[in-house]
Amino acid sequence: MSEQLKVPTMAEYMAEGKQPEILFWVGSAGSYDDRAKKITKAFVKILNKANVDFAVLGTEESNTGDLAKRAGNEFLFQMQAVMNIEVLNAYEVKRIVTCDPHSFNCIKNEYPSLGGNYDVVHHTQFIRELISSGRLTLEGNTYKGKRITFHDPCYLGRANSEYEAPRDVLKQTKANLVEMKRNKSTALCCGAGGAQMFKEPEKGDKDINILRTEDALETKPDIIATGCPYCNTMMTDGIKAKGKENEISVMDIAELIANT
Repeated sequence: MSEQLKVPTMAEYMAEGKQPEILFWVGSAGSYDDRAKKITKAFVKILNKANVDFAVLGTEESNTGDLAKRAGNEFLFQMQAVMNIEVLNAYEVKRIVTCDPHSFNCIKNEYPSLGGNYDVVHHTQFIRELISSGRLTLEGNTYKGKRITFHDPCYLGRANSEYEAPRDVLKQTKANLVEMKRNKSTALCCGAGGAQMFKEPEKGDKDINILRTEDALETKPDIIATGCPYCNTMMTDGIKAKGKENEISVMDIAELIANT
């Protein structure tokens, strides 16, 4: 990315005796996966544009433990969680924003019982907040008239009943939002959650991400919008399997907004 992105760390804030408005929890995908790094950069671009005072943990951030818990390793989950909670509490973190619904759900719902109590916000909720408060203005018409369908991430939608924030944000792009037949509370999983992303699928008629991609293709979209790095991977793989990668883009909402 040619422009210089400002990404301060909590350690730098602490050294100056200051507290940022939010802690941006990057997550493992957003830190290491090349495709998800683009989502991270897009969100940072939005935060910089809206003059949000934010910081990241940097090398002090470790995996939330969500995947270990879903795969049945409660011991490893608790080790990871307690380590992260100690770091977060030492910095007196109050508000956390993340682009990853798995991190969002885990820190929001599973950290409190281990001593980690924070106001946890998904990036689509935070972007909506920035737009509605007037801190972020979208001038462009990049996606005006484009057909966009939104795939609900399981851990944002059914697990936390947040269906409107991503849609409210997408409407700001002036795109034509088209819903899949299975959406919101009846949305189909992309197939990545519960640590399924890291294993081969069981035998069946077809992979679940292909089935979900077919749901999306029925809407004749120009863009499939996602709000989760894992969903992005699964839908991208589905589009490639259908030979449609030259016609249809799979983009995170942060990327759409950063380009608007």
